[in-house]
Amino acid sequence: MKLTVFGATGGVGREIVRQALDAGHEVTAVVRDPARFTLTGERLEVFRSDLSDAGALRGAVAGRDAVLSGLGARNRADAASGIAARLTRPVLGAMEAEGVRRLVVVSAAPVGPAAEGDGLLDKAVLAVITNVLKDVYADLRVMESELAASATDWTSVRPPKLTGKPVTGRYRTVVGGTPPRGRTLARADVAHAMLAVLDDPSTVRRGVGVAY
Repeated sequence: MKLTVFGATGGVGREIVRQALDAGHEVTAVVRDPARFTLTGERLEVFRSDLSDAGALRGAVAGRDAVLSGLGARNRADAASGIAARLTRPVLGAMEAEGVRRLVVVSAAPVGPAAEGDGLLDKAVLAVITNVLKDVYADLRVMESELAASATDWTSVRPPKLTGKPVTGRYRTVVGGTPPRGRTLARADVAHAMLAVLDDPSTVRRGVGVAY
């Protein structure tokens, strides 16, 4: 497949690019600062953009089979500014202008429905995390609402707390829901899950909860 990856210098985005190249895909990595992007490959193109203009992004998505986004807040200041929603809008505009429909983004578990079967401890921990990171999740909710209003065939992959562990390919997924007692997931497995849902029609225009 011909794929475009936004947020390619981030932890999830970089893993998407690496795993996609390993799987034989052609990848366009969209980055704001190429100096921070160290991956190389024969099937890799690096596209520089600050993501401020949908028109300027059309060349990054034209003719692609799908777009994947690792865009999101790296700190609370980013979240308070609504960075995930703000950076995703030009991506949606470029995709709609070029007629590219398939989009997979990373979001977060608290944006989805509560997990069935969670105990009191899990619910209490989630409540604390949600309160501490409320700006992050508010930003992601706005982003997801704009996905829902778009013409794209989107999927939102919603992991819990992220870790830096290696990819395993072994995790639970719940389409339209959240895995119970799902506390962590490696960024590498988030990327694995995002690539895995590309060809799954049951995930189109739906959120997918993922966790160990």
